[in-house]
Amino acid sequence: MANDQEVIEMEGSSQDRTGIALSLSGGGYRAMVFHLGAIWRLNQAGLLSKLTRVCSVSGGSITAGALALWWRNLAFDADGVAQRLDIFIDEVRKFAHVTVDAGAIIGGILLPGTINDRVVSAYDKHLFHHATLQDLPSEGPGTPRFCFLATNIQTGALWRFQKCYMGDYHVGLLRDPAVPLAFAVAASSAFPPVLSPAVLKLNTPFAATQGADLQRPPFTTHVTLSDGGVYDNLGLEPTKGFRTVLVSDAGQKMSPEPEPAHNWAQHSIRVMEVIDNQVRSLRKRHLIDAFKRGDYAHGDPEGAYWGIRTDFAGYEVSDPLGCLSRNPNPLAAIPTRLQAMDDSTQEMLINWGYAICDAALRKYGASLVTRYGAKIAEPDRFPYPRGY
Repeated sequence: MANDQEVIEMEGSSQDRTGIALSLSGGGYRAMVFHLGAIWRLNQAGLLSKLTRVCSVSGGSITAGALALWWRNLAFDADGVAQRLDIFIDEVRKFAHVTVDAGAIIGGILLPGTINDRVVSAYDKHLFHHATLQDLPSEGPGTPRFCFLATNIQTGALWRFQKCYMGDYHVGLLRDPAVPLAFAVAASSAFPPVLSPAVLKLNTPFAATQGADLQRPPFTTHVTLSDGGVYDNLGLEPTKGFRTVLVSDAGQKMSPEPEPAHNWAQHSIRVMEVIDNQVRSLRKRHLIDAFKRGDYAHGDPEGAYWGIRTDFAGYEVSDPLGCLSRNPNPLAAIPTRLQAMDDSTQEMLINWGYAICDAALRKYGASLVTRYGAKIAEPDRFPYPRGY
């Protein structure tokens, strides 16, 4: 796509695109916790420290935000394996006990301020503790660039929050933004219609950016944002041009509705679900086709996709954890909410994210071993004893 190429040129040529990009999809707390299991398995394989970029949308941005904030404390050893991943895991699991959406909606209706303001406040209080984008680690060897994705409702483009800049290809770039991390993640996870929009008020001038055709007020002073999944529900756009792409997808399959509502509110929500389902299906299909064509590796199919609804048997790998006899569909059916989740559900989601990521790595990870020195042996246990 030409617009994505324009963003690449805006970023400059210093960004290393020869490494691994990881995309974390949306899906509320279901996605937030599922991705913990995938990151757990990537770390065991020595791949977490090999990541060049982490791209995230919606619920995946909560996970990515915590990973970025605690990255310096993970204590990577000589093999690139984090010895204190538990610090990050524990913080996200503790946050998963906090219901955010219901209180935000009620407060936003009855009290001054917006619903999204209350989501930002909850994220900041319970997880991000007043950190800004400038508190995140700088990219370099062993440290990826973290990219949190939202949708700019004014321009219809993908808005990127990063430590080095934020913006989109219409408005241009604002360098070194001091935006609260909680706001960036809340904008990325502003599920429409109730948690959206997130309004970003700015008084800092944007850098002169070639091709930015809307670099003027109000586009540069009052940015109206919605969930990143509105534009890109797998977080794939910023991975274009990377040698290797890994995708963790916790998206929910749309259920049939034999008697859809006819009133405008419920009917509009159902229509949005149909649109989201179509976009997700198209992006997944495009991704798999790109892997088969070798688009991501200059002729060699390099990358892997795993999803919460993926059939384990389809990977045709050995089954040391007994996954063929287990049914993940109840986990995939967990509503897309920012709603408190009990320990049992959390551990089942983490275990399934771990298991299906493992299957994808063992099926498609030969180049990860040869190119990045990954160690992808059969696992002998789940992260937690209860299975899934």
